[in-house]
Amino acid sequence: MKKLIKHEDGKIRCGWLSKDPLYVKYHDKEWGVPEYEDKKHFEFLTLESAQAGLSWITILKRREGYRNAFYDFDPHQVKDMSERDVKRLKSDTRIIRNEMKIRAAIHNASRFIEIQKEFGSFAFYFWSFVNGSTIQNNWKSLKEVPATTFVSDELAFDLKKRGFKFLGSTTVYAHLQAAGLVNDHTVDCFRHRELFSP
Repeated sequence: MKKLIKHEDGKIRCGWLSKDPLYVKYHDKEWGVPEYEDKKHFEFLTLESAQAGLSWITILKRREGYRNAFYDFDPHQVKDMSERDVKRLKSDTRIIRNEMKIRAAIHNASRFIEIQKEFGSFAFYFWSFVNGSTIQNNWKSLKEVPATTFVSDELAFDLKKRGFKFLGSTTVYAHLQAAGLVNDHTVDCFRHRELFSP
């Protein structure tokens, strides 16, 4: 288990973080910040489903590649991608060239839009599972942070019922963490205090 370490700027950050500048920026500016914009939710879902079996930094380093490949994460354009697009992306070194994950992203775009139509916004649908408020956790160490919870189980079950692919409970919990529906920065991390709302 990694321990919390003090970075060069004197700040203590979560122990899962490396000192890669891209990773540090993501941790400091995005991870755990409450997100209410649908396009951003679609971006996170696309990237997180691509992560399955890989490290998050691997995906972060390909984020711009994904942005270019998937029309800046516009679900309306992604849902209309063709077999020719799938073939092209299978040889695109800027992304993870896994055909099942590529097809899942295209497939999930249609499911995403269906939820938008039903609930008015995807964000509203997602936030309804936590009653509209961030779950504030107070983990003292990484070993306390769960991989899944009742909420992620419930959400993953509902998403699967609606036809989503590559979004099991572990991936959904990663989304809850990234999009700020839970505050899973450990208590010694400076971001825990900044994002804490009693």
